[in-house]
Amino acid sequence: MTRNLYTRLFIILLIAAVAVWIDLSDTLTIPNPFSQTGTPLFQRNVSPKLGLDLQGGLQVLLEADVAADFDIKAEDMQVARTIIENRTNALGVSENVIQVAGDRRIVAEFPGAKDAESIIATLRQTGLLEFVDTGDQSLQPGTTIQTDFNESGSTPAAQDPNAPAVIYHTVMTGKDLASVTVSASQLGNPEISFTLTANGTKVFGEHTSANVGKYLTIVLDKQVISSPRIDSAITTGSGVIQGRFTLEEANALAVQLRYGSLPIPLKIVETRIIGPTLGEDSLRKSLVAGLVGTIIVILFMGIYYRLPGIAADLSILFYAAMAFALFKYIPVTLTLPGIAGFLLSTGSALDANILVFERLKEELRGGRTLAQAFDQAWVRAWPSIRDSNIAALITSGILFWFGSTFGATIVKGFALTLALGVIISLFSALFITRALLALLLDRFKPTNLSRWIGI
Repeated sequence: MTRNLYTRLFIILLIAAVAVWIDLSDTLTIPNPFSQTGTPLFQRNVSPKLGLDLQGGLQVLLEADVAADFDIKAEDMQVARTIIENRTNALGVSENVIQVAGDRRIVAEFPGAKDAESIIATLRQTGLLEFVDTGDQSLQPGTTIQTDFNESGSTPAAQDPNAPAVIYHTVMTGKDLASVTVSASQLGNPEISFTLTANGTKVFGEHTSANVGKYLTIVLDKQVISSPRIDSAITTGSGVIQGRFTLEEANALAVQLRYGSLPIPLKIVETRIIGPTLGEDSLRKSLVAGLVGTIIVILFMGIYYRLPGIAADLSILFYAAMAFALFKYIPVTLTLPGIAGFLLSTGSALDANILVFERLKEELRGGRTLAQAFDQAWVRAWPSIRDSNIAALITSGILFWFGSTFGATIVKGFALTLALGVIISLFSALFITRALLALLLDRFKPTNLSRWIGI
């Protein structure tokens, strides 16, 4: 009935063992017996990655703050998305999901975010850093000034009538920064250390050499951060920004400077905070619903299909273990729609089993022996199984493209888990169920087909 049956069973048990190991672990570690420092041979974090709706958090909708008829380049939106992702990652929000939605919007999700205010404050800032020549004048931190540089790199065509009358000259911008870190001054106060690119080093060296004794004001988004005096020429390409910073303010400022200014201005049009209690309640109800559905399915398959149904039940348990292990290992962000996609893909595994079992009954009714019916059932059911699974994968691909293009993370999560589930269910039905059923038929050798197979 099945060639190399015991080899197949060994492979199934090996896969099952690895899947259960991943399912029951938060960190996979393989020790290295040859390491004297204790460094493991392999280590990977496989803790479940829950989405916004399952653990709570923050969702922010950003929109390009330009005129409706302004032509926004797709690559500018992608650059803005990357900058926002880098900024929020640097704040410690490592499980964020940032997606471009349409032509003008970006959807940002921060599952488990605890400090929503700092995230929103970081998103509001454009991070345009300027080193401004203010001559003999030292400006107070927090002062708003007008410079001859805007984010497009050109002089503004018309000055805002409410802006300060004096326009200061920008010597260079934050684009010439090579690195930015937070350090401590000799008095222990937080300060920001920076190094410059080759071009920045040249410009900075020439300006400080020609303007010793004057002030070079550091400005972020047209607001003065500090206004130090140039005591000597700085030609080494490194320096510090000092101000009355707290450690949190210094870290937030360093993040803004490190990842540069946005290519287009963005505004926040909507924020939504989901509490952890609501997420926990949703997760609990989803798990209960999944457990109840699984029990009903297992009972139905066992009662209606008898011995083949038992093989299918064991196969579904293997399928669930493998799918969850894969979701943890990739990792896949699990959301309520994602769980729904996973449960729906279970139906694909059952569909394949039902098609095979019904075909098995037909072959037995046609007078074939059990071995002949077993082989023909899989051969003749395969075209229907193949076509239905291909259709499901095509649908998943279309939904995933839609979710990625329009920022619909709900649709994207559903499509991803559905596609992965369909692939695993196909392997489960064709490889695992077949091997287990062959083993059961070989061990029990049923003669009363009505009792054991239900024909």
